[in-house]
Amino acid sequence: MRRSFIIISTLLILTTGLLSLYMSHNWYVILAIVLVLTCLGYYDMLQTRHSIMRIYPVFGRLRFLMEELRPKIYQYFIESDIDGRPINRIDRSTVYQRAKKENDTMPFGTQLDVYSEGYEWMCHSMAPKDFNLLDHNPRVMIGNKDCTQPYSCSIYNISAMSYGALSSNAVEAMNAGAKIGGFAHNTGEGGLSPFHLKHGGDIIWQIGTGYFGCRTADGNFSDDLFREKAQLPQVKMIEIKISQGAKPGHGGILPASKNTPEIAAIRNIEPHTVVASPPYHKAFGTPRELIFFIQKLRELSGGKPVGFKLCIGHKSEFIGICKAMMELDSYPDFITIDGAEGGTGAAPQEFSNYVGAPLLDGLDFVHNILNGLDIRKHIKILASGKIITGFHLVRAMALGADACYSARAMMMAVGCIQALLCNTNKCPVGVATQDPRLTVGLVVEDKKTRIANFHKNTIESVVELLGASGLERKENITRSHIYRRISFQSMSTYEEIFPSYPTGSFLKEIPDRYKSDFKYANPDQWGLSNIGSWSN
Repeated sequence: MRRSFIIISTLLILTTGLLSLYMSHNWYVILAIVLVLTCLGYYDMLQTRHSIMRIYPVFGRLRFLMEELRPKIYQYFIESDIDGRPINRIDRSTVYQRAKKENDTMPFGTQLDVYSEGYEWMCHSMAPKDFNLLDHNPRVMIGNKDCTQPYSCSIYNISAMSYGALSSNAVEAMNAGAKIGGFAHNTGEGGLSPFHLKHGGDIIWQIGTGYFGCRTADGNFSDDLFREKAQLPQVKMIEIKISQGAKPGHGGILPASKNTPEIAAIRNIEPHTVVASPPYHKAFGTPRELIFFIQKLRELSGGKPVGFKLCIGHKSEFIGICKAMMELDSYPDFITIDGAEGGTGAAPQEFSNYVGAPLLDGLDFVHNILNGLDIRKHIKILASGKIITGFHLVRAMALGADACYSARAMMMAVGCIQALLCNTNKCPVGVATQDPRLTVGLVVEDKKTRIANFHKNTIESVVELLGASGLERKENITRSHIYRRISFQSMSTYEEIFPSYPTGSFLKEIPDRYKSDFKYANPDQWGLSNIGSWSN
């Protein structure tokens, strides 16, 4: 579009100039208009703040005009949160405002229907804490008894998004922002690229079923390639991806149009081919073998924290992993819980809409099982799945999360406008594309600052919310602090909706709601899960 604009504008200037000289002086008016638009277009191409204007000079400005003109109902229609509340009008604008360091206060009070089913809020205290006296950089130390290189992790980090799915400029901006803000950047299953390493931000290297970047020619896991990259100083943790919330039980997909020779070299695959990762791991086939694989990766990485990510499906299968941990007295350093509401560039609609447990249910279950078995002390829990605002972080921590990830919020911070073209290689703002004509719109130097701004301002909102509740530390938040409206006439705390259990209580007696799940849990076999085990 940029090249087309230069050619067309030059031809228009020459044409109208000649016509004004030889035909009629009235053409001078049109020439003036063309010159003004041309100057405006060149300004758009040179400025760095707005990607869509850099890529589509002059015409890109129509996007901002349409945002002002479109009906409010459109903003509600595009996307809804898992509980039915809209995220675009409020939460999306919050991301943009915080990324740009704009005022994110709102006139006329809440924009939500506080009497509708699903509305949530947290309790405040008559004795709130002074914001200035609280810890403005809350962190969590990840690493258990078998880890020799524990990592001090921010409570809010960049979730898994691969280079290939995202452009090199987007990856660079995110990592550079993570470096500025002191938080971590998950690579996604697409491998560890030079763009993840260029700016020195902390890396969580995700190992998916395709073993990209650490695979043999036949697609199996390579010890040597993994050891070489895992011991890089920027790599702080290793995350084994068992499943993701957007398409649990389904492998990742990279379209052939995005599989450039560069990406293929990073992933150790053939270029210009559709890359479909298998839905399961070849390196392990049972819960016990998963624990052995974690031990192996920890050793190969030089003692760095190793964990796994999954969206909860059959409860008995996760309990089988816990049984294997206890029998071997070996534990992952962290477990990432992804929710079914998590996003992706491309997934079958049935998987996105109907497979896997939502984040809140998954968090509740995992924390209860680990705590009830008295192994929670060995394992940190990370949460991922539409965690956009400070309240979303606090809500996740109330259910047991130690730290959180976000993908879509970080994409918005670097300029994503939710054009829903992620899987076409035609992203109009250069975020989710490998087309150099489009990636030029995303300027790393500008967007890295927005990533850092968004992270900092969101963390501060978490601290302010905790202080307003009379809490000094994130560890003090409980399920009783969060309320949810069940109907117009009733509301319940999260403790009532998601009842917790005393530490170690499952070692004495398994609660009725989990008995059948424990019955079918097998540390030496997946499957054979109890149908209907999600009943409360």
